[in-house]
Amino acid sequence: MPGNRPHYILLPVSPLFITFSLVCAFMLNLMPMGRWVGSPDFVALVLVFWGIHQPRKVGIGVAFVMGLLMDVHDASLLGENALAYTLLSYLAIMIHRRVLWFTRMTQAIHVFPLLLLAQAVQAFVHFTASGRFPGLLHFAESVVAVALWPVITWLLLAPQRRAVDRDHTRPI
Repeated sequence: MPGNRPHYILLPVSPLFITFSLVCAFMLNLMPMGRWVGSPDFVALVLVFWGIHQPRKVGIGVAFVMGLLMDVHDASLLGENALAYTLLSYLAIMIHRRVLWFTRMTQAIHVFPLLLLAQAVQAFVHFTASGRFPGLLHFAESVVAVALWPVITWLLLAPQRRAVDRDHTRPI
């Protein structure tokens, strides 16, 4: 049963790997597919992941800086993404102890309202500034991001997993 799976102790995460994952997520957001309906916000997804798994290393300050970078890239109202990412990071840090006990699919269910709220904040700021509502299809990217949650979790935890065949000559 998936609920009875053992919880393995992970190796410490490298700050270099965290930086690499955030840069890769930013580069994925820079790709031209970002204007397609339903293409996920990879920066938001990676920020939620690190906010849940490493809340002391990736916090609200990192989320704010990444939001400002996305604001400059999108040429949107300065602070729109920064506000959404900061709120997203805060909420991810708030629930991180609870979410870590669940399976990946249940984690995705817990992450979905966070991503949806961040998109709602972005839509509200956009509506307030321009007077146009982006439409309900704007929220489809949260659904796609939640579908990618198990894959993102597997990829970002891969460097931290211990080898299955333990080498008795190594202490770890």
